Amino acid sequence: MKKLKIALLQISPCKTLKENLEKGIRYCTKAAECGADIALFPEMWSNGYNIYDRPVSEWVEEAISADSDFVNAFGSLAEKLHMAIGITFLEKYENAPRNSLALFDRFGKRKFIYAKVHTCDFDVERNLTPGDDFYVTTLDTACGEVEAGAMICFDREFPESARILMLKGAELILVPNACPMEINRLSQLRARAFENMTAIATCNYPGDVPDCNGGSSVFDGVAYLPGLAGSRDTCILKADGNEGIYVAELDLEQLRDYREREVHGNACRHPEKYGLLTEDKVCYPFVREDCRKTV
Repeated sequence: MKKLKIALLQISPCKTLKENLEKGIRYCTKAAECGADIALFPEMWSNGYNIYDRPVSEWVEEAISADSDFVNAFGSLAEKLHMAIGITFLEKYENAPRNSLALFDRFGKRKFIYAKVHTCDFDVERNLTPGDDFYVTTLDTACGEVEAGAMICFDREFPESARILMLKGAELILVPNACPMEINRLSQLRARAFENMTAIATCNYPGDVPDCNGGSSVFDGVAYLPGLAGSRDTCILKADGNEGIYVAELDLEQLRDYREREVHGNACRHPEKYGLLTEDKVCYPFVREDCRKTV
């Protein structure tokens, strides 16, 4: 089985929705020319995650429908390029917008829309509607089928996000991002991949975007190989801070074999002992009041 090629579009946004559409199409086309099976955008590409230092009412007006021309254009492009595409956008939704990703397969079929569950309610994202579930789909790519799920940026900081995706069968987790990828955040991604035996592909904005520094990455989740003494580095790609397309080759056959024989993920769990994780009230005093806000 050939390796799955994942293209991380670590690119800087433009000033308008139309310009972001045009640039997104150009870079997807370049990714397809590189042989990519999946192309992934950074977080909220439709407006470049431009929600800070602006009136909330102003950027809320930039929200677009999940069935908008912008989103549907990438579905058509996926079919044209015969390449799966994960496009991100500020989604118009009921009383407050969502931070969303639409995943299209290589035939242009929309597989799911995932909305960020763990919105940053300590900051301006408190004005967004959080998502209410995590999704996994059988994604048809030119390399074959892969069980793919998604989480977005701050979701990474909650082990439950990747754990639920693993329990739903995810082999690959796609992670749009918009923040500095420093050692601790990279360590979170490494840990999520290790503990769940899943590959995790994260696409960030480059260093010329405020509060971002590139560092897009792919961890393949395979810590041990037969005949190898000790563990191996599961990071198979880490981008620098420059704008560009970064392509990782994920060995799905190796990952599937590893999941059959190793002890992580769901192999040795004791879920009957984890009841506290779903309790509304816990004995933990350090909960900021602004993080309790719900839309």
